[in-house]
Amino acid sequence: MFIPSSILRKLYTKGSLRKINNRVFFEFKNRLKVASLEKVLNINFNGQSLALGEISIKHKLEELLVEFNANKQATTLPLGGSIVFSIPMDLVSFEEQNKIQVTLQLAPFGEVSIDFSDVLRDQHDHISGIPRDGYNNLSESIIQRRQEFVREQCQTQAPVLFGYRGDTAPFEGNIENFIGTAQVPVGLAGPLLVKGAHADGEFYVPLATTEGTLVASYSRGMKLINGCGGVKVTVMDSAMQRAPVFVFNDAAEAKTFLEWLMAPEQQAMIKNHAENTDPFVKFKHIDPYTANKFVFVRFNFATGDAAGQNMVGQATYAACNWIISAYPKIENFYLESNMATDKKASQINTMHTRGKRVTAEVTLKKSVLQEVMHVDPEQIDYHARVASIGSFLAGVNNNGLHAANGIAALFIATGQDAANVAESSTGILYSEITPDGDLYLSLTLPSLIVATYGGGTGLPTQQECLKMMGCTGENSAMKFAEIVAGTALAGEISLASAISSLDWVSSHEQYGRNR
Repeated sequence: MFIPSSILRKLYTKGSLRKINNRVFFEFKNRLKVASLEKVLNINFNGQSLALGEISIKHKLEELLVEFNANKQATTLPLGGSIVFSIPMDLVSFEEQNKIQVTLQLAPFGEVSIDFSDVLRDQHDHISGIPRDGYNNLSESIIQRRQEFVREQCQTQAPVLFGYRGDTAPFEGNIENFIGTAQVPVGLAGPLLVKGAHADGEFYVPLATTEGTLVASYSRGMKLINGCGGVKVTVMDSAMQRAPVFVFNDAAEAKTFLEWLMAPEQQAMIKNHAENTDPFVKFKHIDPYTANKFVFVRFNFATGDAAGQNMVGQATYAACNWIISAYPKIENFYLESNMATDKKASQINTMHTRGKRVTAEVTLKKSVLQEVMHVDPEQIDYHARVASIGSFLAGVNNNGLHAANGIAALFIATGQDAANVAESSTGILYSEITPDGDLYLSLTLPSLIVATYGGGTGLPTQQECLKMMGCTGENSAMKFAEIVAGTALAGEISLASAISSLDWVSSHEQYGRNR
């Protein structure tokens, strides 16, 4: 199986060349696919070949090293697994920049020769780090050691932060170097009457926030929506992306590659390799873009009830491994080109769905709007048109008012990745006066990234908040997306009314000031 040398070099862990006592260590990490190390064929330091009998090889498991003999028995290297090579100091002559070549028999790739260079470092150059336990980094004893480390290093006691006494097992995979929990107040808004294909009925919405007036404001918007028959919500599309980039010698070769890549037989192979990584990830299509001598490719997947960034990363990586082996003229490759725009608002995700594309809409009766919010439909509609000019001049990603407020509060309460608010809060707000004099409002969230499975959604309090809305179990992510969009529209209505009626400042003065 062909692998470009530029990619092979990435197997070496840069900066791992270290002197410890009288031996030299360096590390390789399997960044390709599950492999089997069958034999070490050669190691060359600065032009000097080493006697293989003097080389020690160890598996790296967390911070533990388990020795094995690769030349006597093949050993499996899982994706992400590391091996550490160790050689005696007296076998090597060192230079300022050491040139090293390692040749391995590595199935299924065959004979693999990896060339790299690095500076030798002394292990003792490192500052004493945060205490860790390679076997169980969430045990009570190691947590207490880290808490004591904080007391000594930071000169603080932090009794509330350190006060968590619950089971730490659910935190596995969600946190490293755990020391305690941050407490965020959770308020209850609602009910919100939602009319969607997945969420149909009244829902009480938990909002985790430290911003006074936020829960009250969203509840006020929900009350108005309920009085007008509820919010209609539609999930228009669902997709999660990873966007690798392939580098070529020139633009002509990039064009030839793109024509090859888009052929039906290549698409079928991509689908097969990608979907074999996870039963819940389904390949949808790819969107290619070219610039200079680069081909950027946005892979689109369905990911079930998971947000799916990690799932699609693994699936895309498997597909790209096949692409690289099948097309030898690729000069270089990166799994992410920044075109998926993880944790960043972008125009491409406004035009092409990332996560869920959801639209929430409601027609607000003039009489109800006047009774609850003390404003006329024309006031809110005119303000929306004026504010759109301000949005255009500012260059913002949302012509609405504050979708991020409710989305962030819901995300924190339910264990979503809070950084996804950067994308998820992108919004397109539209208003019009109906022939009856009522106010029609519509909010589209084109890149709402939500999950009801995986990540932080399984943590105890977060799972309880999801259960309050009936958003657990299979096929519940669409339901949750509809509730989030309806909640965001309620917040838009409430703040627009407050601004139009001049109640905004007085409300914050009354409810939101924590002096």
